[in-house]
Amino acid sequence: MTKVCSNKPKCVPHIFIYVAELNALQNDLGHYGLVILGFPSNQFGKQEPGENSEILPGLKYVRPGQGYVPNFQIFQKGDVNGHNEQRVYTFLKVCPSPSNPASYLTHFGDPKKLFWEPLKIHDIKWNFEKFLVGPDGKPVMRWFPRTSVASVKRDILRLCCPRILYWTSTNPKLL
Repeated sequence: MTKVCSNKPKCVPHIFIYVAELNALQNDLGHYGLVILGFPSNQFGKQEPGENSEILPGLKYVRPGQGYVPNFQIFQKGDVNGHNEQRVYTFLKVCPSPSNPASYLTHFGDPKKLFWEPLKIHDIKWNFEKFLVGPDGKPVMRWFPRTSVASVKRDILRLCCPRILYWTSTNPKLL
């Protein structure tokens, strides 16, 4: 699973690359059972202020723009932290935090850009934090927001498809 939301104009080049990579990941691994799900939220810097009906047109024409259309499911906007967090995030937060947990667990960034209460140690810290849920429905892995999609793909292949990973390391044209 992934959390997707639009970003500030100064982030447009980064956001365009990132969401394009999510489309590529869905294309590459979808036939192996990967399903990417996006959950927009306005809790991080108020970066998703519009109505639900504005999210897809916003992605297509504004951020990242250039006609972008996600090839994965994007849900309605909601809270990922705090009193009104969506139940799916309560469930996902049982997943171990990303590596280097000491700095991750204690660093929330600028509290003026966080819009929920109470702050909890396992809260989602920013846009694009990612989770992997296994075929058995249990959370398997969690990644920092800035973790590259290429790193996520390597981890998914290593954890879920080790034979594919071995084959692609010798023949990168498979995926």
